Amino acid sequence: MTAKEAGDTLAKNAVFAVLSPARRKMLVQSGGSVQLSKGDRLFARGDAANAAYAIISGEVEVTIEGPDGRSVYIARLGAGTVVGEMGVLDGVPRSADAHATRKTELWRVDARLVHDALTEEPGSALALLGVFARRIRDTDSLVERNSSMDLGKRLARLLLEEGASGKIIYNQSDLAHLVGATREAVNRKLAKWRKDKFVELNHTGLHILDRAALLSLCKRKTTL
Repeated sequence: MTAKEAGDTLAKNAVFAVLSPARRKMLVQSGGSVQLSKGDRLFARGDAANAAYAIISGEVEVTIEGPDGRSVYIARLGAGTVVGEMGVLDGVPRSADAHATRKTELWRVDARLVHDALTEEPGSALALLGVFARRIRDTDSLVERNSSMDLGKRLARLLLEEGASGKIIYNQSDLAHLVGATREAVNRKLAKWRKDKFVELNHTGLHILDRAALLSLCKRKTTL
C-alpha cells in the first residue's frame, strides 16, 4: 500500500476524517502498514496498548475470555473502522484479543500521535466518542440478544443475517463461536434442520432452504 492509498483510507474513517489534511498526512508518514493472514493475532489480552489501527481491508474479530475459558465473540470490524483505540485512550493493557478472520491490512498509528490528535483537534475526540457509543450499543444489543434467546433462536437469527446476501461463509466452528455454543451443539441443531429441510449443507457450503421457517423459530418462545 502506498502512502497516498493509506491517506485516502484514513480520510474515509469516521474518526480520522475529521482531522485536518495536514494531521492525516503526518499520521500516514509516521505510521506503517501491518499485514495479517487469516488467524493471525493483532494483539492479545494483557498486551501494552501502544497503538490504534485503521483497517484498510479485510476484517478483525475482537473477543474476550468467557467464564469457562472459551473465547466470547464481541465484534467483527471491517475496512474503514478503527480497532485498539480504547486501550490507547485509557493507557491500560489490552482487555480483549483481536485477530484477522481473513487476509487483512491495517495502518498502525502510534498511541502518542493519537493522543496529540485528540488534544489538538477536538473534533476527532467527538468523532471517537460517537464510535464508542455505537460500539457500546452494538455490544449491549449482542449481549441482550444472546441472553434472551436459546441456541435455536440465536443460530436461526445468525443464519438469516449472514445468508441475506447469499451463501453463508462460516463453518460449524465459526457458527458455534459466534452464537456462544459448542460445535457439537450447533452440529446437532443443523442436523435436525437439514432433516426438516430448513437448511442444506453440501460441498459448496451452508444454504438456507426455508427462510420463513427460520424466521418463525426466532419469534417463538421455544425452538425446535
